[in-house]
Amino acid sequence: MNADELKQRYAAGERDFSTAKLKGAKLIEANIVGINLFAADLTGANLAKAKMWGANLGGANLAKANLTRANLSGVNLHQANLRGARLNKAKLYGADLSGAYYDNSTRFSRGFDPVSMNMQKF
Repeated sequence: MNADELKQRYAAGERDFSTAKLKGAKLIEANIVGINLFAADLTGANLAKAKMWGANLGGANLAKANLTRANLSGVNLHQANLRGARLNKAKLYGADLSGAYYDNSTRFSRGFDPVSMNMQKF
């Protein structure tokens, strides 16, 4: 599946894209509120400025993904792989980051404390 197909199917009302293969997908400024991307492969995807509040990204692979300025409020990121991801200025209000993996190359907004969010350093 590619980014255009996902956006078309989402626009048609589909919300469940569990385990989708979207490696390197370009979803800049995509409006995909409430989407289910549980265990999806979004390695290297560009989700900058995407509107995704209420989405399920639990167990998703977001390694090296660009989530800069994305609205991830209320998003389930439980046990997601965020190693090398860029989350600068992402809105994470009410997001579940428990058990999510990060490393030294993961970029967060200034003052964000991954330990307080029960994230796991890899």
